[in-house]
Amino acid sequence: MTTDSLQVPAPERRPAAPADRVRRPVRRRLSLRPGAGRQHHAGPVAYALLIIATLASLFPLYWTMVAASSDNSRVSRTPPPFLPGPHLFENLGKAWQDAALGKAMTNSLIVAGVIALSTVLFATLAGFAFAKLRFRGRNVLLMLVIGTMMVPPQLGVVPLFMMMSDLGWGQQLPAVIFPTLVSAVGVFFMRQYLGEALPDELVEAGRVDGAHSLRIFWSIVLPVARPAMAVLFMITFVHAWNDFFWPFIALDMTNPTVPVALTQLSAGYVRDQSLIMAGALLGTLPLLAMFVVFGRQIVGGIMQGAVKG
Repeated sequence: MTTDSLQVPAPERRPAAPADRVRRPVRRRLSLRPGAGRQHHAGPVAYALLIIATLASLFPLYWTMVAASSDNSRVSRTPPPFLPGPHLFENLGKAWQDAALGKAMTNSLIVAGVIALSTVLFATLAGFAFAKLRFRGRNVLLMLVIGTMMVPPQLGVVPLFMMMSDLGWGQQLPAVIFPTLVSAVGVFFMRQYLGEALPDELVEAGRVDGAHSLRIFWSIVLPVARPAMAVLFMITFVHAWNDFFWPFIALDMTNPTVPVALTQLSAGYVRDQSLIMAGALLGTLPLLAMFVVFGRQIVGGIMQGAVKG
């Protein structure tokens, strides 16, 4: 038997598949679903609902302006007027003088600004700690913070008033500012936001580079949390500006905030509704001005934070 008879025939080579056959499955996997990337336009029903919701939201403000520009007899008519009257600036000037709204707006600006800034700072720090730092008792502390949201604030009025009196802050602005320097709602809000928007890899990369917690908070957390901080500042400022219950107890008429000062307009046997509405309109104008100035930045920050990289 020769060696030629023991040779195994070489396997036949199949011709290479064309390039279009190889790439076709890849194209199928990368194909987008129908309608992807297409800009959707709202229909007439959506526009009608948006217009109705906008008018319903603006109607209280419009009615406040109508009542503030009328006299008391015109406001008391049946049916009430739906067009502005000629006494707007007269009522605004009288309400400004009778309620001493100049000092009240200054106090409200100080109180609301300090409370909003401190809430944003402390809530962001606590939210970062609860969301990304690992320490013993983290879940227990978070549950305690959330549990404080279930306690009615009216239950702590008496001990809080006694505490402010012992500190010597009676009838002063620190009595209104100190108890609300941080809120449980703000801590929970920032914790939820940072838990989703801040990747763990960024924090770990900062640790690898040798950065401590405050450095990571300043260089990594703050840029990511900026949209949520803007929203929290806006909500906290509006809430502190409109707060009436505790400032009415802690302050007097010689050093009031805007909601407390407006109670002077309703004093008397016969209430002048047009004057009360003029004062309410003056108290609302700073909030409207702030939203006009910072509204676009806040909405832009929210949309920027909603984009996932």
